[in-house]
Amino acid sequence: MEETENNSNLNIDNLLRLKAVIDTAVDGIITIDSLGFIETMNPAAAKIFGYQPEEILGQNIKILMPEPDKSQHDNYIANYLRTGDAKIIGIGREVLGKKKDGAVFPFLLSISEVRLHNRTIFTGVVHDISGLKKAEEALRESENKINSIIQAAVDGIITIDTRGKMEMVNPSAAKLFGYDVEELLGKSINILMPEPDKSQHDSYMGRYHKTGERRIIGIGREVTGLRKDGTVFPFYLSISEVQLADRKVYTGFVHDITRQKLTEERLRRYAAELERSNRELQDFAYVSSHDLQEPLRKIQAFGDRLLTKEYDNLSEQGKDYIERMLNAAVRMQNLINDLLAFSRVTSKSKPFVKVDLDTVLTEVLSDLEITIEQTKAEIVRSPLPEIEAEPTQMRQLFQNLISNAIKFRKENENPIINIYAKNLQRQAHLTATPGDEVTEIYIEDNGIGFDEKYLDRIFNIFQRLEGQKYEGSGIGLAICRKIAIRHGGDITARSQPGVGTRFIITLALKQPQEES
Repeated sequence: MEETENNSNLNIDNLLRLKAVIDTAVDGIITIDSLGFIETMNPAAAKIFGYQPEEILGQNIKILMPEPDKSQHDNYIANYLRTGDAKIIGIGREVLGKKKDGAVFPFLLSISEVRLHNRTIFTGVVHDISGLKKAEEALRESENKINSIIQAAVDGIITIDTRGKMEMVNPSAAKLFGYDVEELLGKSINILMPEPDKSQHDSYMGRYHKTGERRIIGIGREVTGLRKDGTVFPFYLSISEVQLADRKVYTGFVHDITRQKLTEERLRRYAAELERSNRELQDFAYVSSHDLQEPLRKIQAFGDRLLTKEYDNLSEQGKDYIERMLNAAVRMQNLINDLLAFSRVTSKSKPFVKVDLDTVLTEVLSDLEITIEQTKAEIVRSPLPEIEAEPTQMRQLFQNLISNAIKFRKENENPIINIYAKNLQRQAHLTATPGDEVTEIYIEDNGIGFDEKYLDRIFNIFQRLEGQKYEGSGIGLAICRKIAIRHGGDITARSQPGVGTRFIITLALKQPQEES
């Protein structure tokens, strides 16, 4: 009697322990009878399907299924009991469940059959995989995005294994080398290399794996590639090393620089042509200063002799010819001198030093003192900054612009010239390095002005506005612009006919070091 009682107590303990395990299980556990009615449901299963346990007990299991499983479930159980053909019992698979709120979700279902002494029951273990499915979907979406980016990339992208075999080639890379993608997959990367790189590549990879010495991985450099048709072209190659779970792969990014190289070659030729042109200009300046001026001096000398010694023997027409010839010779002399001044802005340039523009302006106004007094010009000046420049060219710049302001004055009105400066950060449209500090020098006058549609013309060599009665070769403003550009800036103007002109000269405060 006592032994029977002990066995009974042991069975109760086992049942309580089993119930505790089922009730605290993370996965859902549901028991149904042979007709499909729910006999037990642990809290995890009730929570997964959105029910309270008391709401679901006694209900047919198909209440937890969406169509078409819901309609087919009774037939499935009956068929199994009749034939023993198991489609899920003892196997397990991924199925869909239906929550109380109608939402459908995926879960893994494994079913076991238990035969009691008088009946059969089925126990299902429900493992919700909604989170896993979302993670998988997010991973697939991420992979699709990455793949789309790789496939649509303008630059070539190639992935190789540690043996140098190509595992992935995007369309841009295949097109760049003249292949179809399928022709490259599984082939050695060295088929895309000309000699000697082709023969050395395998030994380079072996040396890297052995020593870790990097010659291009993680560095990037310019290399040459070999197309399918045998042509060689330059490209920039950067390689990254990726450690996967069980192996390494290398991804190369290929940027074709053929056009860049052609542009560089054109620029090199242009620079060489420009240098040659500058030398020719210097040679022309030398010829102008020596060979051209010598016959010009003879024309002037013999013209003066005719004018002084033979003047009375000449007819009135002859006297007119002599005077016109001498006037033309003077104009020619002035033109040659102006041309020499224009060529010497760069050909005879001197190194930059610190220059106080206030001091330069004072010296220029002193040189122009007589002209200023004769024209009753009024000079209004404000402090100017110190910059790095060539002093002689700064004097030439101010002298040309102030002389112009006095020369192009209105009749019966004294010229008023206002000179001031502003320091500011360099704007993108200027010619030197963006971000440097510059100064803008303003020289304003109340002269005759001009129509701004001629703005581009006035800074070109030998350009003079039509209808002007003022003498000059038209080189002065071209010299000013050349000086401003050499000093890291430029020159422009704002003007209205009959109102006056404001010249705006931009100069860098500091200059890059020039080679002597």
